[in-house]
Amino acid sequence: MNVVFISPHFPPQFFHFVTALRERGVNVLGIGDTPYDSLRHELRESLSEYFFTPNLNDYDALLRAMGYFTWRHGRIDRIDSLNETWLEVESRLREDFHVPGLLPADIARLRTKLGMHDVFKKAGVAHPDGIPVKDAAGVKAFARSVGYPLVLKPDVGVGAAHTFKVTTDAEVDAALKAPLPGYMAQAFVRGAIVTYDGLVDREGNIIFRLSHEYSDGVMEVVLEQRDISFWSLQEIPPALDALGRRAVAALGLRERWFHLEFFRLSDGSYVALEANLRPPGGYMTDMMNYACNIDVYRLWTRVLTGEDLHEFRYTPRYHVCHSARRATRRYRYTHAELVAKLGDSLLMHREMPAVYHSAMGNEMYLTRHDSLADMHKAVRLIQTTV
Repeated sequence: MNVVFISPHFPPQFFHFVTALRERGVNVLGIGDTPYDSLRHELRESLSEYFFTPNLNDYDALLRAMGYFTWRHGRIDRIDSLNETWLEVESRLREDFHVPGLLPADIARLRTKLGMHDVFKKAGVAHPDGIPVKDAAGVKAFARSVGYPLVLKPDVGVGAAHTFKVTTDAEVDAALKAPLPGYMAQAFVRGAIVTYDGLVDREGNIIFRLSHEYSDGVMEVVLEQRDISFWSLQEIPPALDALGRRAVAALGLRERWFHLEFFRLSDGSYVALEANLRPPGGYMTDMMNYACNIDVYRLWTRVLTGEDLHEFRYTPRYHVCHSARRATRRYRYTHAELVAKLGDSLLMHREMPAVYHSAMGNEMYLTRHDSLADMHKAVRLIQTTV
């Protein structure tokens, strides 16, 4: 089996997907924008070949890489990166080289927020109303029908980048003094953000699922530069599980990760925010492993290589929490003091890649707990400022 993995070096922990493929005898062919000698040792050892291009947006270079791999190794069976940035590139390559998986038409339907809106509505999953942004008059007319505030955001985007809230007609006029091509306006919803994350097999059956809760909305974190925390739940609320299953079925995914975000409203109901056709971001794949005592990197490769996983079972045992800190703040406890205070609950400390700083902070602490009370105590230790 020949699998092309795009950007195998980033995010940093994704090399585990490649090493897991190699363990199962898969021929893994990498395409990346960092020189081969800069790849970590385990990744180099797991790649049969690696094609370096300084710019992964250079589609002609990717075509050359794919042509070379096909000439050297024969038919390519799968192309993936599991990375939001390269979803469209992957789909184009699949179409050009007749490889199974999501194609450009699927990406256009499922990746754009307006496309998600239509999918959710048809599936009977509550979702905030939205329209494409054409001019101020259209946005203000929309506000008259759904009420302020509204959220203006790119139709294709991740991590609340370039997203902002408007609360009056005057703010709409100010926001649209210059055109906002590719934007949508959406009704603002207030509620806690919870996720429905998991993996489907090649028949579309969910073989793994887990839920996480965020301390704040990502938009607020980015705009106000808050310290975010998010944690895994030991149980998925039944109403969320039912909606999540319905949404996953509507998306029609096969052999694919999903990361769905929902608002939990004050009355306990749920409203879908968006769907992402990839694993959850940051170090959440590691959080899944620690929460359930499993290996989701190997689990994905078992799906990709066609193993029957109908009998696969797991149990979420812990609350695993990512707590962020920012370089611009002074915190009460130093890193050394935190290590001593957190003890065995501390699993991991990492400096975050620059691309994550806006939404996830400059550094993160990963902790594991039996109870939510202990987890929130750890978050306060980590994030209390001077």
